[in-house]
Amino acid sequence: MSIFRFGILGAAKIAVKFCQAVSLIAGCEVCAVASKSKERAERFAAENGGVRAYGSYEELLDTEKPDCAYIAVTPNDHCRLAMLCIQRGIPVLCEKAMFQNSREAEQVFAAAAARSVFVMEAMWSRFLPAVKKVRAWVEEGRIGIPEISRISIGFIAPEGDENRYRNPRLGGGAAKDITVYAYEITTWILNQDIRNISVSAAWGESGVDMNNHISIEFAHTLADLATSFAANLESQMVLYGGKGKIVLPAPHHSTECFLYDERGELTEHFTDRETANGFTYEIEEAISCVREGRQESAVVPWKDTLACAKLFDRIEATKIAGGSMERQFPG
Repeated sequence: MSIFRFGILGAAKIAVKFCQAVSLIAGCEVCAVASKSKERAERFAAENGGVRAYGSYEELLDTEKPDCAYIAVTPNDHCRLAMLCIQRGIPVLCEKAMFQNSREAEQVFAAAAARSVFVMEAMWSRFLPAVKKVRAWVEEGRIGIPEISRISIGFIAPEGDENRYRNPRLGGGAAKDITVYAYEITTWILNQDIRNISVSAAWGESGVDMNNHISIEFAHTLADLATSFAANLESQMVLYGGKGKIVLPAPHHSTECFLYDERGELTEHFTDRETANGFTYEIEEAISCVREGRQESAVVPWKDTLACAKLFDRIEATKIAGGSMERQFPG
């Protein structure tokens, strides 16, 4: 089978981890990288295997015609670059959060469907062995029906209105950086219909959301999601059921999980000792889907990415409606 070739759009730090992951997978390679700055692309290429460098995204796509494009820029440009790929029939693996709102999601997925092009959000956490183990424990009824689910992820974002965390022009804000993890991990693990969602957010002076609180009523479970750019939250997920509880530390990059019985005694501790780079799983999924002629992944289907984009709409609406907490955070 021929070598599967990835083209990278954006010479960001996260693309370095992507290159490292590709190097661990037999039968695939990064053929080129593009950036708005040719110098930055050349520097990235020299430091990451000597791949070819381009100062134009269009030039990379038209010249290299990669088997898949990995989009590694900030969220404000995801939709545009995804459309550039789709118009050329090039499959897309795009960093989270893939979209800023549901309008972008609907545009891209409609175009991908019309041209039969594979598109997937790079929600790598769903593929991690520890996250998969938690989902399996839930499906097996190890804690009974999950009655309550709680997840929190939070850190103090770097100061400065121009960085990617706090700059609205770059798609900044807690929602698209960490709430995307909290939501897409929770929905994946519980795998239930959603009956109702309530949303609140606190906004910073730079115009981005600094704190998010999401309450979700699933068919069988009440879930609480808390994320913050203004406080160091305990990063973990806990699911409580009548037969015990499950604890998933650092849920978006976890390497272990714990199962407790109804008496609070630890009955099983799973530790992932195999994963060298967690990006390998999403890359292998993308390769498999493209080679099998699929348009979307069963692990990160379009409907889930669209649902998260609609959540971003609701978070943004709290600012417009003035319904969020009126608390200012310095830029």
